[in-house]
Amino acid sequence: MKQYFEDFIEDLRSAHGENLKSVILYGSAATGDFVPFRSNYNLLVALEEITPEDLRNAHACVREWTKLGHPVPVYFTVEELREAGDVFPIELHFMETARKVLFGDDVLKGIEISDENLRHQTEYELRSNLLRLRRKYIAASTSSENLVELMAASIGTFANAFRAVLLLKGIEPPVRKSEIVARVSESVGISGGSFDKIVAIREHAGDRTLDIVKANELFAEYLRDIETVINNVDSIRE
Repeated sequence: MKQYFEDFIEDLRSAHGENLKSVILYGSAATGDFVPFRSNYNLLVALEEITPEDLRNAHACVREWTKLGHPVPVYFTVEELREAGDVFPIELHFMETARKVLFGDDVLKGIEISDENLRHQTEYELRSNLLRLRRKYIAASTSSENLVELMAASIGTFANAFRAVLLLKGIEPPVRKSEIVARVSESVGISGGSFDKIVAIREHAGDRTLDIVKANELFAEYLRDIETVINNVDSIRE
């Protein structure tokens, strides 16, 4: 990906000129937990200021970037990042521990992250993800292949939220998703078997050839384990 990053950053420099202050890679690609065809290359683009013209200028290079299968970069001003420590604690904690500066300054260095809203945001993220998972299950429930794919695709999102669960409990989150789900399972008192199995499937180390009965049994266990984590978070009060 080195050449892709270099080409994209050059396009961003052409689009934004001196207004471009930083490009930072964050997430699994920055932690060594990247899974080809499963993980995303998540980029933070920091500008000195952002106007509609700046975003229009980014259209061509972002279009080419997304054609490669990557999500649209997150755009912040440098000042917004300085003020976001109490609004996006989950995301900023994640970026703080898992990032690589690809261009410019490390605009995340020294940001003060407030955990005042961490419990509320953590529960919101978990419940929102659970609602989406239930909706998607309706369509996937009659196909073992689709159901296995749904579980493998969703566990990464839950693992990101589980990092915040560990922070709430005063536990330093590990980097790898397999270690995160294991620590969360231990901290809330569940076997965590479903999380382990689905992470293994996601990383192409587990059995993806489940029949429809086994796939639905694993999904039911998965839902129960997620609900247990959410109830545990709900019981934490500042």
